[in-house]
Amino acid sequence: MHLRSLKKTKKDVSLHEPIGQDRDGNEISLIDVLKSEGEDVADEIQLNMEIEQVRKYIDVLDDREKEVIVSRFGLNLQKEKTQREIAKELGISRSYVSRIEKRALMKIFHEFYRNEKEKKR
Repeated sequence: MHLRSLKKTKKDVSLHEPIGQDRDGNEISLIDVLKSEGEDVADEIQLNMEIEQVRKYIDVLDDREKEVIVSRFGLNLQKEKTQREIAKELGISRSYVSRIEKRALMKIFHEFYRNEKEKKR
């Protein structure tokens, strides 16, 4: 019996088990080899879910507010931009971009909160 149970676990491998050494003589484990260089998959999924939430409520914004929010947070697969970069593109001051951004985020927040309250009813 004992030999059968050992046979089942014989092929089990730990991710932290040493598999060799690197050029400097440091021990390398399987997890080191399998580790991803990019972002964690769970973080990526969470970010995509949050972006989808924002997209649901972005229609409450006027055109300029949408433009600022999309540029600022890199929505629609764009690179995130600073308030200064957005101000230069739109020909307005950075402080005005900041006010637009704040107003737009508050609109989105209030719409989200209103919808959450309606769901609970």
